[in-house]
Amino acid sequence: MLLGALWTGGLLFYQTPGPVWLGALLALAWMLVAGWMALRVARGRAGRHIGSAYVLGMACAALWWTALSPSQDRTWADDVAERLHVVSFDGRHVVLDNVRDFTWRTEQDYDARWVRREYDLQQLRSADLVMSYWMGPAIAHTLVSFGFADGRQLVFSLEIRKERGESFSALGGFFRKFEMTLVASEETDIIRTRTNARGEDVYLYRLHGLTQAQLRTLFAGYIEQARSLDAAPAFYNTLTSNCTTIVFDLARHIAPGLPLDYRLLASGYLDEYAFDQGALAPGYPFATLKARARITERALQPQARNDFSAWIRRGVPGTAQEDQP
Repeated sequence: MLLGALWTGGLLFYQTPGPVWLGALLALAWMLVAGWMALRVARGRAGRHIGSAYVLGMACAALWWTALSPSQDRTWADDVAERLHVVSFDGRHVVLDNVRDFTWRTEQDYDARWVRREYDLQQLRSADLVMSYWMGPAIAHTLVSFGFADGRQLVFSLEIRKERGESFSALGGFFRKFEMTLVASEETDIIRTRTNARGEDVYLYRLHGLTQAQLRTLFAGYIEQARSLDAAPAFYNTLTSNCTTIVFDLARHIAPGLPLDYRLLASGYLDEYAFDQGALAPGYPFATLKARARITERALQPQARNDFSAWIRRGVPGTAQEDQP
């Protein structure tokens, strides 16, 4: 009863229309009433009317939950205002609309730019796991950056689709508070904004042992996700549909035997999980890989303005720049 009451309280807090204080007041009132009901049941003093009232309350909450539907039509924040659109994809050549290419000076000061990009998947050469820490060592935002023979990089990132003025809440993500969106971006946008504008701590690892066919399969998985979210909106879920679970789900396309692990939830340790699965550059202890994967300081250096992607990879094992200091 208490677990059900807690879930319903969260639903009231995050989904009640109007000011935040109203949702908080209704959630508190419900928790007090439900707690009193549970106490009566625990003491064997609950009449039939108490059980009926609790069941009715939970049934109303379940109906409300079911009725919640995601939307494509809201006043979105600028950085998620456009949906990634697959213009064409024949298995090899792909044309993407609304690839993000912002120039960030601060989180509030930026030049917005959405562009069309064309890629030949025969030219895929690499995939890098990027982890951006913003809330302690256990939580990181997970991105994958694909490298092409001509030196270009394309980063995919599953994110909440924030409304203007809205901010992320991990708890809110359990209660259908946010829609989700797949962002495809230049590294000078989506990585640089984290290192330079937001002050997050970012690590980049070269994924090891992927054949060209596997790289194409992984990339095509993101294309499928982009098409799905472009056609119909979906809710973000902190536990089941987030930036880390999409990487794991797509990785299982090429390695079906990947085991479930607590580090898929504690996303800040996903790099350690990848190391244990042999997915990172071989020949290095994990501590060395992690130390050399940290790109934050390099991204902040003036030299990064000229060739950002090459500069941040200097010294990263497994990359063409791994021997650079």
